[in-house]
Formats: sequence, C-alpha cells, structure tokens
Amino acid sequence: MLNIAAGSSGPSVATQLFGSGLIGVREGLEAGIVVMILVAFLVKSDRRDALKWVWLGVGAAIAMVLIIFAVIHYGTSTVTGLTAEAIAGVSSLAAVVIVTFMVLWTKRAAASISGELKESMARALEVGAGAVVLLSFLAVGREGVETALLMVGYAENTSGSSWPLVGLILGVLIAVVLTVLLYQGTVRINFQKFFTYTGIFLVFVAAGMLAYAIRALQTVGWLPGMSNTAFDLTSWYDQSSWYGTVLAGIFNFRPDPTVLQVVGWAAYVAVVMTAFLWPRRTKPAPVRPTPTSAVA
Repeated sequence: MLNIAAGSSGPSVATQLFGSGLIGVREGLEAGIVVMILVAFLVKSDRRDALKWVWLGVGAAIAMVLIIFAVIHYGTSTVTGLTAEAIAGVSSLAAVVIVTFMVLWTKRAAASISGELKESMARALEVGAGAVVLLSFLAVGREGVETALLMVGYAENTSGSSWPLVGLILGVLIAVVLTVLLYQGTVRINFQKFFTYTGIFLVFVAAGMLAYAIRALQTVGWLPGMSNTAFDLTSWYDQSSWYGTVLAGIFNFRPDPTVLQVVGWAAYVAVVMTAFLWPRRTKPAPVRPTPTSAVA
C-alpha cells in the first residue's frame, strides 16, 4: 500500500492518536447530542420505561461502527501491491463523498434536528419498542457510518496500525463524558462555534483524503499524470519531523504531490469550504398588511 506518511514507519503514535481522537470527539459529540435529545424527551414525557430501548439502539449502532471500521481497515491492510492501491483509492473517495455530504448536512439541519427527533420519537412511542430501537439505531448510526468511513480514509497510510482505532475510542469516550456533563448542565459549549471549527478541520482532512485517493488511483493507472510533479520539497522538508508526521498523519500531506493532486485538493477546499461557510438564508418574516382607516 502506498505510504505517504513520514519515514518508513508511518505517522507517530501521538499523531495517530491526536488525529483520530479529535475525529472521535467531534463525531461522538454529534451522536451524543442526538442521544441527549432523545433521552431528555423521554424523561420529560414521563416515558423512562422506553430508555432501555434507546440504549439498545445506541449500542447496536456503536457495534456496527466498530465492525465496519475493523473489517475494512484490517481487511484492506492485508492486501498488497496495486490491488491495495486501488482499494485504498476507491475507499478514500467514498469516504470523501460521505463526509462532505454529512458536514454540509449538519450545518443545514442543525437548527431543526431537535424538533425533528422529538417528533420522530413521539411517533415511535406510538408504534412500539421496535420503532424506538430503530430510531435510536439510525440516528446514531448515521453519525457512526460517517465516522467509520472517515477513519478508514484517515488510517489508510498507517499499515494496519491499531493506534487510529485506539484514538477514535478515546475520543468517543471523551465525547460521552462531555455529553453527560452537558445533560447535567455542568458544562456549556457554544455548539455553533464548535461545529464550525471542527467542520473546517474535517474539510481539510477530507481534502487530504481526496489527494491521497488521486495518488493511489494514479499509481494503478486509473488516473493520468503520475509523472507530473507540481513541486518537490523533499530537499528541505523533513518528513520524520514533528510537523512532517502531523501533516502527513492528519492531512495526508506529501512534499512531492502531482499536479492533479494539487488541483483536486485546491478545487475541493475552494468549493466545499465556500458552501460550508456561506451564510444561511433566513426567510424574512411575513409582512402583515397595516389596517387602513375607513374613508369618510
């Protein structure tokens, strides 16, 4: 498998833990907020009896995420040569598509997700326990699938290392603690700023994954331009340094990218970042006609 990481041993343990841990915190907190909304609705509705079905759905979703990540990551790590490059390129492209959709969807749906979840839970309670389990599973699983795909693309250059998975689990555990503290009112977070800043981070991570996918597909001959190098910084850029391992491990940066990699990275950041940061249009309040005085 093409190794774009620093040196021959890949990104440092600290880099793998930090990058995957930050992803775990961000995505875990998103899922935690969903669970918090569902739990709070049931408590306020005096339906604590349904909480066990919520936790069953959440547990099933978490198990699904871990299985998806483990199967894809460790399964592809045993494949070598051009086949590994093809798998890495295709899986990274799929991860870029899913992550991009979810980042943009989160921004658009943030204002209405609480009301929609409460309405869905009210309907699920009327149907029965199975509907509550399914709602919880889908609500958390949606975030979880994004996380699994993002982690697969992120960890493609770690040669089967377990540290990205460890970092992900630690990040999710931190998110769980934060969610509990939020629910209890112990801590407060400006969610708009949090998801804006972490969304920007994910856009750059996804852009690096796209560049990685392009390089992998160029290696197997599915894309042209493998010999067209945009620039070469290898003479002074130390890939084994702390900044080299961080940039390679988190953002998939390499000092000798091809022209197509640079163009793809720049185009992705320009388009997706603009769409992500573009102010949402607010519907103007309806103008009520002013009563006119009667004409004598």
